[in-house]
Amino acid sequence: MLLAALVLAGCGGGNSLVTIDRVGRPDAPKTLSLQINASYSPQASTPSVAAGFEKLFTAWVRRHPQWRIDLNIIGGNMTTTEQARLLEKAKVGEAPDCANVDSFTIPLFIEQGVLQPIDRYISRAQLNDLFPYVRRVMTGPDGHVYAWWWSTDLRVIYRRTDLVPKAPRTWNEMLAYAKAAQRKDPKVDGYLYNGGRWEATTFDNLGYFWMQGGKLLAPSGRPIFAEGANGRDMLNVFKLLRRTVDTGVTPSRVTTFNTYDELSTAAQAGTVAMFLGGSFQWPTMKEQLGKAFDKWQVSELPGPRAGETATGTGGWSVAAFSKDPEKVAACMDIVKSIYAGPGNAVTGELPTSRHQFDTLKAFKPPIYKTFRRYLAHAQPRPGRSIYPSLSNEMQIAIGRVLTGSSTPADALRNAGDRVQQTYELLTGGGT
Repeated sequence: MLLAALVLAGCGGGNSLVTIDRVGRPDAPKTLSLQINASYSPQASTPSVAAGFEKLFTAWVRRHPQWRIDLNIIGGNMTTTEQARLLEKAKVGEAPDCANVDSFTIPLFIEQGVLQPIDRYISRAQLNDLFPYVRRVMTGPDGHVYAWWWSTDLRVIYRRTDLVPKAPRTWNEMLAYAKAAQRKDPKVDGYLYNGGRWEATTFDNLGYFWMQGGKLLAPSGRPIFAEGANGRDMLNVFKLLRRTVDTGVTPSRVTTFNTYDELSTAAQAGTVAMFLGGSFQWPTMKEQLGKAFDKWQVSELPGPRAGETATGTGGWSVAAFSKDPEKVAACMDIVKSIYAGPGNAVTGELPTSRHQFDTLKAFKPPIYKTFRRYLAHAQPRPGRSIYPSLSNEMQIAIGRVLTGSSTPADALRNAGDRVQQTYELLTGGGT
């Protein structure tokens, strides 16, 4: 009986409609290569999300039995490095037919002319229903739409209300509330955030810069974050981060944090009072913490003064790289059938459509009304070729500030100089 079971298992795997690297029949006459983040696939680490996407992909290939989807699933975080690799492949004609494109990099792909226009697959009504910042990023200078940005997010302060009863309105209050939480429970860290060498370390903390009116780039694309009033605003952010360590509310080990799991794991272990995280963590934490999650609430990032706030918004799109009209159509049908709406409901990631916010059952709980309200203060990263270098230098500078190996002023000056040098190389002199 055991031998028979093993033989059946070995035979049965080849007949499955969803495998590790394929969706559909192996002998389907048409093929589409699809590169996706593991979090948006049947291989997602959260079982309910994996099951949800397996169901959606299975339904799609049953409706389209002539197609086989060859999957290239990118594990972990699809970083700026991974997006740069995808762009380089596209420039030499080696990109997949269809792929996830990080929202802030869409303009870079458009600039290089590697994406196919998708105007015919998204109606004017659907386009107008999207949040304005989403429409702007999806649309090229020629007026054509080149990607479907289907999920969005924002950064918020998560706090345990038994330790931090009131939402902090200012930076000083945030530090004071974090310190008070540690007096109540000495085993907790007062305030955690991403501080390692990855994109979130820059992006998560940009809200503190933007709320002061700071600008990263001039209209021409020249980096100006380290000069004049912008430099003053960024220096304030660096000083705030240093204060979190000096006051003892943040451990220096945040310089090793390069995944949001570090934050949700601390919440699950009961060892953090507040942290700077993403709206996308809410569904997973609710599932992980169970009844203990009732203690948690979110609030907007506090400012230097009460009433000042801002946050960053990101998210993922799907874009077509293939020039084959049939493959472009299949790629866009996958967006509509699997991601834009259904995928939001599966993952809990915020829809970019106002109609879906209003009608999808998954977004009826009050927390999503809160997130939608906070989106009014959100802005995306600049989709310019200098941004990856800027982000990388910011990560290095923040790490040096947190470890005390550099003063905030020196770290900012060095970051500004290095980004300017890169900009001049990119532009042949810089203006």
